[in-house]
Formats: sequence, structure tokens, C-alpha cells
Amino acid sequence: MWNAILNSMSEFKFVCPSCGQDVKCESWRSNTMMECPACFQRIIVPRAPTDDDMELVIKGSKATRRLVTKPGMDLGTPPAPTLRAKNSPVTGIAFVILLCAAVAMVFVFRGKIFRSTNVQSTTASQTSPAQPVNPAPARNVTPARPVVVAPPPNDTNWTLTLSAAVIPDAPVAGRIHGKDFIRQHAYLEVGTLTMRTDNPGSPDLGLSVYLHANRSQDLAGRTVSITSDFTNAPLVRLRWKDDEQQPVTKDFKEGYVLRVEFGQLAGKRLPGKFYLAVPDAVKSYVAGTFNAEIRKSKLPQ
Repeated sequence: MWNAILNSMSEFKFVCPSCGQDVKCESWRSNTMMECPACFQRIIVPRAPTDDDMELVIKGSKATRRLVTKPGMDLGTPPAPTLRAKNSPVTGIAFVILLCAAVAMVFVFRGKIFRSTNVQSTTASQTSPAQPVNPAPARNVTPARPVVVAPPPNDTNWTLTLSAAVIPDAPVAGRIHGKDFIRQHAYLEVGTLTMRTDNPGSPDLGLSVYLHANRSQDLAGRTVSITSDFTNAPLVRLRWKDDEQQPVTKDFKEGYVLRVEFGQLAGKRLPGKFYLAVPDAVKSYVAGTFNAEIRKSKLPQ
């Protein structure tokens, strides 16, 4: 089934209007909205070229929030109008009642209030005259998040033998191009599983696996296994930044091993287990559990 789906896809390249990086995608995504794999900005995929040269580089356009209504489009429920408060004698009466209640409470508890203040002032003056009567409360200091470091690749966590791969019962982590990768975001969009670090504007590290399912929900309960000798495998894309903090991407279409065990759909999320090892010189690998958010691909208006 996967071979039939992948064989029906033809790829073309276009230039991201935000970061200028080349973006490669399938022709069926023409005129749809997607995130740039380099800068994660929303862009509109241009129409695929009609000639035989599918490597023609064209330029996409930025996605805007402008909405053009169409017949039958659900525009949602308009917000309820805010009613301007009118002057009313009831408001004045309520204010007078609240003021009287406050004065009555002060009168009833005046002994406790003033006695507590006097005792505090006397105690402070006897013990340490130089200390302020009401010292400022200590600030609540939020403890720093522990630094999680992925273990370096070895024969246990990096292997190109799928049967020997081990998926730990812990959040997805690993190393991408020699850099520690700790998964902080995971989502599915039209069958594409993406994981990245916690920096939406310009992700330092990330990966995408293009499984090419018609709907992300169709992956529920399924397992995808790709061995190193698999031909016509799904596209795997790794992302990182070089020493000049410029985004870099590298694609793998064969030679890697992959295993994704999808669980059952829970609302708008799909949990699962993940293992990936690619045949690069630094032995990049990612393994662990995830709970991916299901996102819908929006057509341009």
C-alpha cells in the first residue's frame, strides 16, 4: 500500500518567501497551505509546473489572514455585542449598601485589627529597631528546569538493524547532526509527523517523516516499519543550525531504519512510539514516546 501511494507522488521545488530556503514537496500539495520546514512560517505552495522538468525552482507566497467568504462557508458565531452600562438608581443603591457593609465590618473587627497592629509594632521595636515593621515578603523563585541531555549514540540506541532497535518508555530524545535533541512539540499534518524543539519562530532542531496518509486519523492503530534495504521509502527530513546559526536541512529517502507504532485516537491527539536512525557520519538517532497534535491543512482563501 505504501509503495502505491509513494509511486503516485511527483516532487517539485520552490523557494520559501520568508527565509529563501528551497522547499521540496509533492505536486498534490499545490495551492495548499503548509509550514516551511526551515523557518516554520505559513506559506502557500505554488502550482506545480506542468512540463516534464519537475525540478523547476519556483517561488511560493506568504499565507495571509485575509478571509474571502464563499457560499456555504461557516464563519462561526459572531461575538455577542457589548452592552453599554446605563446609569440607574439601582447601581447607586448597591454601592451605598456595599459601602455600609464595609464600614460595619471594620467597626466589628476594629479590636482585632488595631490590637494586631500595635502588638506587631511593639515587638518589632523591642527586638530590632533598625528592622522595618512590615518587611517585604520573599519572592517566589521558580526553580530552574533540569537540563536533559540525550546520551551519545552507541550500539544500543543507534542501529541500522531494525530488529535490534530499542524504543525507551520516555519522551522522544536523541541526537540530530551531533546535537542533543529533546522533543518538545509533536504534530501530524496530512500524514506528516513533525517533531521539534521549543522555539516556534526558528527551530534549532527538528525532523519530519512524510508518511503520505490521506488523513492523519487514518494512522491510528497502525505500525510503520522501514528497514535499511527498503526502496521507495517515505521521505525523512532532519533540520538543524550550522555554526553561523543558519538553518540546514538534509533529506533521507533510503538507507535509514524507522518504526512508528501509532496508538488509538484520543480527541485531537494521536499517541505513539518512535524510532529513527539515519546513515550519516555522526549517527543521528531519535527514539521514545510522543503524543502528536492533529492539525488540519488549510486551503488558501
